[in-house]
Amino acid sequence: MKNIMTKPHFISKGLISENRKAPFLYTITDTFEAGLALNGDEVKSLRKGQASISDGFATPTDTNSFVINNISIGKYDSSNPFAPHDEKRPRPLLLNRVQIKYLIGAYHRKGATIVPLKLYFNERGLAKLLIGVGFGKRQVDKRETIKQREWDRDKARILKLRR
Repeated sequence: MKNIMTKPHFISKGLISENRKAPFLYTITDTFEAGLALNGDEVKSLRKGQASISDGFATPTDTNSFVINNISIGKYDSSNPFAPHDEKRPRPLLLNRVQIKYLIGAYHRKGATIVPLKLYFNERGLAKLLIGVGFGKRQVDKRETIKQREWDRDKARILKLRR
């Protein structure tokens, strides 16, 4: 007999949060998968889906590593009420040395920004952050993106009507 007792409010695998503004605001050139250094109650909050990465960005530190700033991970309901919890604290990224050197070089180039794209749990149940090296789009490029998106939508509508 199958066990039907599941916890639908917990996310064990899959997407937690996605930065849908990033591809519109930036031209993403490279992507990297990075781990996050989290506390225990932050992992439980992520499993409940309480996270937002839309305003996040990464900056290098003086110790040749990166921290991700401005991502919000909510407070876990059942955690210690007296324990301090800063939702937007800087969290270190776990990358290997080659990736860190590449990102430092990209960060110091003119106009490069390191933005989070997706926050998810991988197959092993570890929280991972997909980060991208992006260059800010000008207003003309944003208009081109909107035109292309509308044309794709109209094209799909026309092809659906022809069937």
